[in-house]
Amino acid sequence: MNLSLALATAALLAAEPSPLPPGHPPVPPGTQVSPAKPSAPSGGALPEGHPAVEGGASPTAAPTGELPSGHPPLSGTGKAPPSAEELLRQLDSTEGLQGREKTFEIAASLGRLYYLNGRNAEAGTYLLQADERAKPVRDVFLAQRKKLGKATLATAEAAGCGFTPGQALEAMGAVAQERAKKGDVAGAAACARAALEPALETGVMRANALFLSGNAAGALVAYGAVLEVEPRHEEALYGRSAVLFETKGEDLTALKQAREGFEAVQVMNPTSSRAAAAKRLVTLLDETVKAGGRAKLLASRAEDRRIRLAQAPAAQGPDAPRPLTREMVDAVQNTERTPELEQGLAKLVDEGEEHLSKGRFQEALGNYTRVVPFQPENGRAKAGMAWALTGLGRPMAARVWGVAVQTDPASVEKLGDTLKAKGDDKGAKALWEKLATDAPDYANKAGLQAKLTQ
Repeated sequence: MNLSLALATAALLAAEPSPLPPGHPPVPPGTQVSPAKPSAPSGGALPEGHPAVEGGASPTAAPTGELPSGHPPLSGTGKAPPSAEELLRQLDSTEGLQGREKTFEIAASLGRLYYLNGRNAEAGTYLLQADERAKPVRDVFLAQRKKLGKATLATAEAAGCGFTPGQALEAMGAVAQERAKKGDVAGAAACARAALEPALETGVMRANALFLSGNAAGALVAYGAVLEVEPRHEEALYGRSAVLFETKGEDLTALKQAREGFEAVQVMNPTSSRAAAAKRLVTLLDETVKAGGRAKLLASRAEDRRIRLAQAPAAQGPDAPRPLTREMVDAVQNTERTPELEQGLAKLVDEGEEHLSKGRFQEALGNYTRVVPFQPENGRAKAGMAWALTGLGRPMAARVWGVAVQTDPASVEKLGDTLKAKGDDKGAKALWEKLATDAPDYANKAGLQAKLTQ
């Protein structure tokens, strides 16, 4: 929470009328101490005319003296400034707050507070109020810039606007309006543009809040309003292009406009954090426009992938076994078949079947690929590997499944029994149905059909 936001909010809340204690004399607006005694009371004395305090207690003065190192600044009440959460609770409980008249700075501060805390609907309300307060200055700028034509816009310093840090937008706008009345087109345009700088920030923030609230059309209008004042505003360019790309994937004109925005971001500031993303999106937009829209691009990509998979040799698939070198074959063949090795391989098969029953096909495949090189005739391992590849939808699945069914269909059927025993009834039935279809001459076809009718 920055100090200016806390002060602005405190100022707004101070406008809330608070009743004085019974018998308290009326206090004129702006009065800080007793009119009869201009200086602040000292020693705990009450101002002249103040009703007596029960028990003779004196108001507790705020603590004085130097604060410990690292201590947060204290307000006049001796308390630390409120947190964002505390401010939001206080603001939410303030009746009629949204409808009150506000300066640009207060409306912008409230909008920023709500926006930064994810309250986009409320943020949009206050940021719109800020935009409305800035509208007269905006109108002056647009009118004077139109008169200025293609002439270069001067800076506020060069135009002698005389602005000071922290000066209110409306006060700066008054300077621009006065210049315009005197016919100083260049000076009026320069001063108005400088005055609008904070309004551009709130404008982008409002556009973001609108999009996050589901109002993409409103967001595009808000981004456009910022870009009308500053066509090279990086955040507005990127935001508008992103919304166009996100919401108008079939509108080629909108997609081309989005591309122009991303390209401008990339060219204006090639080292910015957005430049790399903008470059990628330009390429993607080129492909999308060339295809005729996002739906056609996705369909084209899917078809290209299907063709590549259909044309590629099965051995080149991602699940195909790596080519075996002579050294690899020798290493497997020369490995001593110890009881420990055999037990380890059996455990891998058991674990693989457990993975299959839980639908963890990739994990199961990892187990079986460690077993099969050592036990190529292991029917359980072949059946499990085939079913894992089938579950993953790999191109290699058909070949491995065919080998398992042709060489040891009984092991394939037993794998279904194992899956069923482990609670995977659906998987067992799917496996048996596939076995019945792909092995019509299977010797135990009757038993298989009986399982399918259970």
